Amino acid sequence: MSDQPVHKTEERDISHLPAAAQRALQEAEDRRKAREEAVKAMPTELGGRDGPEPVRYGDWEKKGLAIDF
Repeated sequence: MSDQPVHKTEERDISHLPAAAQRALQEAEDRRKAREEAVKAMPTELGGRDGPEPVRYGDWEKKGLAIDF
């Protein structure tokens, strides 16, 4: 996915939120953790691009030169 650091949010008191909102926040956190673990488990691409996937972000240049697949 991305080599950029993941921004961590500070712990917040969510006890005042409704139960459904607390459950949704917990599920989102679980999905983030699962995604991070899946990315770490993926093998690295040899000779591939650094940074975000160009297909996803529409970045078709490398070091100022246009590239084509």
